[in-house]
Amino acid sequence: MGSPKRPATVLVVGASAAGLSVVEALRRKGYDGSITVIGDEQHPPYDRPPLSKQILSGAWEPARSALRSQEMLTGLNAEFVLGDAAIGLDPATRTVRTASGRELHAEAIVIATGVRPRLFPGQENLAGVHALRTLANSLALRADLLSCSRLVVVGEGVLGAEIAATSRKLGVDVTMTGPQAAPMALQVGPLVSGLLADLHIENGVRLKLRAGVEDLVGSDGHVTGVRLTTGEVLPADVVVVAIGAVPATEWLAGSGLRLENGVVCDSRCRAGEGIYAVGDIACWHHEDLGGLIRLENRTNATEQAAAVADAIVGEDRPYVPVPYFWTDQFDAKIQVYGALPADAEVEIVAGDLDSRRFLARYSRDGIVTGVLGWNMPKQIHPRRQEIGAMVSALVH
Repeated sequence: MGSPKRPATVLVVGASAAGLSVVEALRRKGYDGSITVIGDEQHPPYDRPPLSKQILSGAWEPARSALRSQEMLTGLNAEFVLGDAAIGLDPATRTVRTASGRELHAEAIVIATGVRPRLFPGQENLAGVHALRTLANSLALRADLLSCSRLVVVGEGVLGAEIAATSRKLGVDVTMTGPQAAPMALQVGPLVSGLLADLHIENGVRLKLRAGVEDLVGSDGHVTGVRLTTGEVLPADVVVVAIGAVPATEWLAGSGLRLENGVVCDSRCRAGEGIYAVGDIACWHHEDLGGLIRLENRTNATEQAAAVADAIVGEDRPYVPVPYFWTDQFDAKIQVYGALPADAEVEIVAGDLDSRRFLARYSRDGIVTGVLGWNMPKQIHPRRQEIGAMVSALVH
């Protein structure tokens, strides 16, 4: 039985890190067919993690966030169609329609349109209210931070905590609010999130946590504060809403693809015949977990892109990564492999909490589910091998 026929043309929808990584992986594997990449932004593919840190702080010029030089992009021998959003997909003919009226056809289509921020009702109508997803978002927020006196960050997850830390280092008066007990409580559990709370407080961030937000307060079209469900109003002339993101699947409505918490795929990242999904938008069957999972992080974008390239060129293997993410806040670099359920037993296996340089192992029922390193970048990588099983909390 021969190998499956390679598609002669590939269309990547999304000029993102995941989309670019698919192109690069295909070329590394010797794929010599035609590749087209379409994106809704005018910028060539750029990296998103620096948006809440180096770009927002001003440590990097915007151009430094570009993932590849123009020379390297040219060397990929791919056509990049930028500033033209996809608005529809016909899977039967594998044709994508764009906002400008283009109709692009390919034998294989890769969906890499990522996620969009969740917005608070009415935030678009108030000046001074920001979400952070794009380079333009980051630059607009930075401009406001440089002239503001009081910032409120709505959301205590990874993005909210990073924005709070970066803004505080700029000298801005920062208050962080959200329903959880501590920053990143859902991601790292009570022990480490408590240490993160201490870190933020020591650096001057006010924490108004265990609090829901009722609405945004404004005057003359500009935000003036955030009203909590307790009735208290947190004064602000700039507000960042960082309450999570949702897969950008609106353009796929009516396509017939299964859209549940993203584009649902099999274990080879296939959403349909000749249709694949990659990165933040892909909700795929993880064979080791026995269920669907969707990951929003930079590492997954690159690793899953390689798996999609494998599938396109006919190398049949499931995508079964150990989930990984990292965050930088003040002087802390936190790295996580696997799952860190809130009810896990936590053991410090290297370093110590007082020095804020340690490795923590998370276990449930005697099985290691995840590991976390705080300022231990070299030591954590070998520990991923200790993870015996990932927990159902990861499966959506």
